[in-house]
Amino acid sequence: MRLKTRIRGAECPMLVRRRFSGATWPLRAGDVLMFAATTSTVPKAESLSRQAECRAGGSLSGNHWRLTPAPRMLAICALLTVQGCSKTATHEAESSRVAPTPAAYGITYDPAPNSPPGEWTSPARDYANTHYSPLAQIDRGNVGRLRMAWTFSDGALHGHEGAPLVVGDTMYMVAPYPNRAFALDLSKPGAPIKWVFDPQPSPVAIGKACCDPVLRGWVYSHGKLIYNLLDDHVVAVDAKTGKQVWRTKMANVEDGITMTMAAFAVKDKIYVGNSGGELGVDGWVAALDVETGKELWRAHSVGPDKDVKIGPRFKPFYPQYRGKDRGVKSWPPGMWKQGAGSVWGFISYDPELNLIFYGTSNPGPRVPAQRPGDNLWTSGVFARDADTGEAVWFYQYTPHDQWDYDGVNEQMLLNMPVNGRMRKTVVHFDRNTYAYVLDRATGEVLKADNFALQNWSRGIDRRTMRPIVDPAKEPKPEIKVERICPPDVGQKDWQPPAFSPRSGLIYVGIFNLCMDLTDHKVAYIPGTPYDGMETTRYSADGANGDWGAFLAWDPVHGRLAWKRTEKFMVLMGPLTTAGDLVFYGTTDGWLRAVDAYNGKLLWQQKLSSGITGQITSYLGPDGRQYIAVPSGAGGVAMLQTGRPGFPARGSTLYVFSLDGIQGAAAAARQGRAR
Repeated sequence: MRLKTRIRGAECPMLVRRRFSGATWPLRAGDVLMFAATTSTVPKAESLSRQAECRAGGSLSGNHWRLTPAPRMLAICALLTVQGCSKTATHEAESSRVAPTPAAYGITYDPAPNSPPGEWTSPARDYANTHYSPLAQIDRGNVGRLRMAWTFSDGALHGHEGAPLVVGDTMYMVAPYPNRAFALDLSKPGAPIKWVFDPQPSPVAIGKACCDPVLRGWVYSHGKLIYNLLDDHVVAVDAKTGKQVWRTKMANVEDGITMTMAAFAVKDKIYVGNSGGELGVDGWVAALDVETGKELWRAHSVGPDKDVKIGPRFKPFYPQYRGKDRGVKSWPPGMWKQGAGSVWGFISYDPELNLIFYGTSNPGPRVPAQRPGDNLWTSGVFARDADTGEAVWFYQYTPHDQWDYDGVNEQMLLNMPVNGRMRKTVVHFDRNTYAYVLDRATGEVLKADNFALQNWSRGIDRRTMRPIVDPAKEPKPEIKVERICPPDVGQKDWQPPAFSPRSGLIYVGIFNLCMDLTDHKVAYIPGTPYDGMETTRYSADGANGDWGAFLAWDPVHGRLAWKRTEKFMVLMGPLTTAGDLVFYGTTDGWLRAVDAYNGKLLWQQKLSSGITGQITSYLGPDGRQYIAVPSGAGGVAMLQTGRPGFPARGSTLYVFSLDGIQGAAAAARQGRAR
């Protein structure tokens, strides 16, 4: 196969060297993309599946693709289903494609728990983890009129990663450590504070948090605001009064355990998990009674079956997960006890199956030479009975995780056609750069497509659905391995994507990074780092290259729809709306609104700090739609400290409305009262 193209060479040395020539972007009207129709001369492991696809206006004739003559047309060209090579499209500042339609994709989701359209009661708004708002007052036609309505500072200068919640006429915010909670009165101009709750967590927790003392969310349930404290307590606060209802201690922070994940609520239960994968903790997820805080069950991520709650109901789809005590036997003797598998991301829930889904973190230590084996049940996804915690199935995204790719990223629950058959699926964008689609009931992997640059694997074994690892990218103690893509933080970290049932697309903030890695063997000392990875991360495009991008993904066909490159990492939770808009932020502080169908920039505003929080939308007491976004760089985004243009930390919530109006009638009333 031979390509005469203006496609940039992608991050696949073999293909770049052998198959590509030229590197001119963008394609312009009249350009011709040429390719041959056979792959017979290409080794199977690195072959293009059958074709190169150019998704721009144009037509295919023989082995030529001619772009439609249109002024300054940009093209998205992607090499699809490439084994061992995976850079989809690069360098397009704004790229577009034919607008998809829900009817064409046939994707649906369950909007349970069916909160009122104007409210936002949990981090993702629904059990399916879509981050979709049905509000449509702000749309593509008027989004240019967005102006700041009011702001609020919580005073905590750490990474802000949570989502503002709105119930009735009150907004609830929880700051990163020291985890103070605020209720803001939306019925009054400027949203003044109703109450403040100061839980005063132990300062010991600051020294134990691996990567900034953040909090990724909180939840409203049964009249309570419920969230985790960094020092391993779960607290419930009366939403009306701000008084503590209950507080439950889950672990000892002195052991290196912290809690940063977003609490999750289903029926009468609250689900929480722990952090500390870099400190050799014992990972777990637990369910608490929403009224009393009593622990109902706890399931560990490693260890004997009884601790992992593996029993008769456990029916994994793949044989490598079957057998007794695999959480012990897939480790060197005794090492599972410090094997990590912490649970610090997000949980989703299927009401029909009554299953919760969540990911587990990296194995410990992060030096793989010290722990030969698959290291179950780390870096994978569990499906568990929501009432009993019994494991139902498991799949491991990165067996024997050698690069700290984890498996904690969110599981989005969508119903979609796969190979002509409607399936209840889990969609997961892993740090290892594969976008997985799994059967929600069985754990069968239905698809696994690359969504970003990687070179650590040569594809997926279709029989076992294990990745095929490139030996050249495997770390070895005291040997520097250069240019591993992605780095330990992945090409997408914890930041959740968003889905629009109107466009049928998933919107994802990603990175564009590689790393040099040198491992050093380590010993376990309780409460201290159990790490051993020495890394240098950098842009995949060189010293002055981009560090991030924001993309729209077609989950049915497993391919890029459009993409916007960004100078800085995109590390936050985007928002989709019924106004056919997608809001996303950058870690250098730009809040952008783009057309959901083609990614066209429609509005933007620079904020005072980087955006690492989750964007939400609500309907105020005045009947107006608002957009709320926390600003406060932190967490993994601090890898960019020192890069020109990277902002200082911050602690400000920004709220926008059309023309910046907020509660006009209330403001007028207050003005008259003065």
